[in-house]
Amino acid sequence: MPLADDVLRGDFLAISRGISLVENAAPEAREVLDALSSRVGGALRVGLTGPPGVGKSTTVDELTAAFVARGEKVAIVAVDPTSPFTGGALLGDRIRMAKMAEGGRVFMRSMATRGTPGGLARTTQDAADLLDASGRTIILIETVGVGQSEIEISRASDCVIVMLSPESGDGVQAMKSGLLEIADIIAINKADRGGADRLEHDLKTAFELGLRSRRDMPIVITEAIRGKGIPELVAAIDGLIAARRGSGAFQERRRENMEDRIKQIAEFLIQKNLWDANGAGRKVAAAAENVLSRRQSPYQGAQDLVREVLR
Repeated sequence: MPLADDVLRGDFLAISRGISLVENAAPEAREVLDALSSRVGGALRVGLTGPPGVGKSTTVDELTAAFVARGEKVAIVAVDPTSPFTGGALLGDRIRMAKMAEGGRVFMRSMATRGTPGGLARTTQDAADLLDASGRTIILIETVGVGQSEIEISRASDCVIVMLSPESGDGVQAMKSGLLEIADIIAINKADRGGADRLEHDLKTAFELGLRSRRDMPIVITEAIRGKGIPELVAAIDGLIAARRGSGAFQERRRENMEDRIKQIAEFLIQKNLWDANGAGRKVAAAAENVLSRRQSPYQGAQDLVREVLR
């Protein structure tokens, strides 16, 4: 397939077109993804999440510079809220993370959530697959940053960096948000504002009192706007991935994530086929009438509808 061949060669225009096809659910998207499937799996996928304003974009920019400096081929997927008017990425036109993207060495794409919960777009992983097949060695995925709904990033990446700042509140409150349960590494950014040491202490105390498996989690203090702490953050990523590869946990996580992904795709296809079936709208109306006239419960109506449409 010509487009797939161009993606394999790392052509940025082809990659952009492929991601657009995926985002728009174009019929050709499936063909491209199928053609590239045997070349997917080589890239390391690193997710960054955390509250809005914590400095995720600046940190991604600095991480990108550090990875490029050592010869990595980096791609950035930044997931933004959806515009209520255009359906596109609300912040997609902003100039962000521009330091490395300007030179053409780094591929960057802004994607809209399009109403998908969990901090990612439904097609984020498809976009990452395209980038993986194109020869990118590291894919940085930045989530919307809406707090405790960011769980999907843990299913789409090999390593999750949860970013906090002294303004994020104390460690116990951060633990209550549920956000730290998906963390592999914690980065406390904006250390120049003071309170970073206190937040680190609170987090460690919370881990001691709560999630025992989190006791050895790396906590890195950063000041991303000045590049401080970025080498330590890169070292924490490298160390974590090396340890997991050695123990087999790396492949086990990928297997579990792929099982979740296949289930999600299957559910999406089942739902799509259900509502695309001939006469589905009329059958739903009939089921609603049966429920309203007290001839059956909503559950019975839904079960009968599924059986009739999928038989």
